[in-house]
Amino acid sequence: MTSITQGSTNVYADLEFPDSEQMLLKAQLAEKISQIIQRRHLTQTEAAIILGIPQSKLSLILRGQFRGVSELKMLECLNRLGRDVQIIVKKAPRTKPHGRISVVFA
Repeated sequence: MTSITQGSTNVYADLEFPDSEQMLLKAQLAEKISQIIQRRHLTQTEAAIILGIPQSKLSLILRGQFRGVSELKMLECLNRLGRDVQIIVKKAPRTKPHGRISVVFA
């Protein structure tokens, strides 16, 4: 019989990546960048020009290979795709030992 274990909402944490929160954040940002590019019917070459990055780098990002890309660069990409980015810092709940990073798309 196969045993099934329910994972968390962060596959990177489930796989015990040391930088799991950052990886999840980048994955969410990459997904949004991909959605915008698809919605605008842009080729990777066209999108790369808009984003100011090489097409090969964009291809890596869209395939989930974003370790060499900073969160700031990904936020800049969203700006170049016509999105405002707002960062809100608030106090973490008392029940949590430390704060967390999350992305909310409006």
